[in-house]
Formats: sequence, structure tokens, C-alpha cells
Amino acid sequence: MWFKNLSVFRLTEAFTLTPEELEQKLEPLAFRTCGSHEEFTFGWTSPLGKTGQQLVHNTNGFIMLCGKKEERVLPAAVINEIVQEKIIEKEEHEARKLSKKERTEIKDEIIFDLLPKAFTFTRKIYAYVDPKGGWLIVDAASAKSAEDLLSMLRKSLGSLPAVPLNTIDKPITTMTDWLLNNKAPDDITIEDECELRSPEEAGGIIRCKRHDLALPEIKNHLDTGKEVIKLAVSWADRLSFIIDENLSVKRLRFLDLIQDQVADIETDDEAAQFDVDFSIMSAELSSFLPRLIELFGGENKA
Repeated sequence: MWFKNLSVFRLTEAFTLTPEELEQKLEPLAFRTCGSHEEFTFGWTSPLGKTGQQLVHNTNGFIMLCGKKEERVLPAAVINEIVQEKIIEKEEHEARKLSKKERTEIKDEIIFDLLPKAFTFTRKIYAYVDPKGGWLIVDAASAKSAEDLLSMLRKSLGSLPAVPLNTIDKPITTMTDWLLNNKAPDDITIEDECELRSPEEAGGIIRCKRHDLALPEIKNHLDTGKEVIKLAVSWADRLSFIIDENLSVKRLRFLDLIQDQVADIETDDEAAQFDVDFSIMSAELSSFLPRLIELFGGENKA
């Protein structure tokens, strides 16, 4: 259940719903499977999976949610091949070229016919609300997935004043300075991965993995004007991650200091283990986020 990515949103108004009130608001949009002619469905499911019934899970004031999306798989190549066959067949039969509208209608008909036969796959997007800290944190690798969940939450609640995390200093400027001067804050260790980009439009990008970022060749790229848009770091020997130009955290790992806390707590079942993991993770992130903001000059609330 440990989050692997962090898309962080600031709640601009106090979140006052109790877990019970939130549960009631989520119920009308509880997950259901795709109908025979639906391309996808998206709804709320229990964060605990098959072992849970509730759509929210509350631990120490942190409220976990889980969105579930089911999609039907219709490969574009397969659709296009069938469409072309139908178009050629009809054009030969009628001895004329079909209009764009007619071609679109043929494609729509084929998709309609194929949808009930298509395979489906599901994925879950976890998030939690930190009412005290004023955060919504989504475990999403892409901005679109995070926005999908945020949109559904707004639909359930009627509104949710929340904006992406924004800092006074630009992450690009700060990370470039760390690498250029080979000096990061004391609790930040620069790891062995980065991505550099030239600032001009459509500028070149250089990706480095498993590479000593203190070597002169990296500094040479920075001296010519390239900027750091992604950087692998660790924080206080507790977390390791990649931070990008939008303050999104990718490939988050909770290091031994955290995992030792988990190992010291014995549990009897999956639900109890989920509770332990969530409790330790949320407490750790509630300490980390203020420091993340501080690293980039403080929060920009303008």
C-alpha cells in the first residue's frame, strides 16, 4: 500500500467532513463494472480491497480513499484494420468514394460491435486527505491520473478547493544550483540520476542513470545553460525519490529507518497491516512535506 508517487495538492479551505460524512458522499459514485457498451467506468472502492467494506479508511486523522477504473481494451491497430476493410468493401460495392462522415459512422459502428467482446483491465488510484496539514496526496505517476481522481472527488463532494503544490523558488533553479555547485542542503543527498534540458523551446534533453553526477561532464552541460528538470535524491536517510520540475515525487521509497518501524510491529491480518503501513507512511509524509516546501523557498500562496 506504500505510495510510490506523490502528486500533492494544497486544500485552500479547511476540510471539515468526518470520515462518516465523506463515506456518505462517496457512496453514489461507488465503483461498478463496465456495461457491455461502456468504454470505461470509474468509481470509489474500499482502500482495503476485498477485506474491506468502507469506502474510506481513517487512521490518526488521515483519511484514505481509493478510485478504481475499469477499461475495455480495443487496440487501435485492430480497429483500423477492420474499418479499412469495411470501407474498401463498401466503396467497391457502391462504386464511389465514401465521405468523411460515412467513414466515421463505419468506425463508430465497429467499435459499438466490438466493445462487448473486448477484454477489460482495472487499476486503482490511492489518495489520502490530511485535514490538519491541509493536503490531498495522490499516488499517481501522471498528472492526468491525479486530476482524474481529483475530478471525481469534486463530483462526489460538489466542490473541493484544491490547487497543485506551488513554491516561491522554481524547482528547476534550485536543483540546478545544487548540482552546479555540488552542494545540497545537509539533509539532502544527491543520488545517481538526473535529467537535463536546454531552456530554449524544444531544447535538447540529456538523461543520466547510474552516473556520478559530480563528474566534470555534468558541470559542463550546466555551464552551457542546461537546467535540471529531474533529480534523484534522498532525504535524511528516510526517503529516496526523484523530484521533477513540477514538484511531483516519483519512484518514492521508504528506507530502512522507516521499514524497521514497520517490522517492529506485529499484526494478525491484512487489515491490521494496512493500518500500520498507512499510519507510519502518513506520519512520515506529514514531516516530509513541510521540509520539501522549505527546500524550495517556502510555499507560494499567491
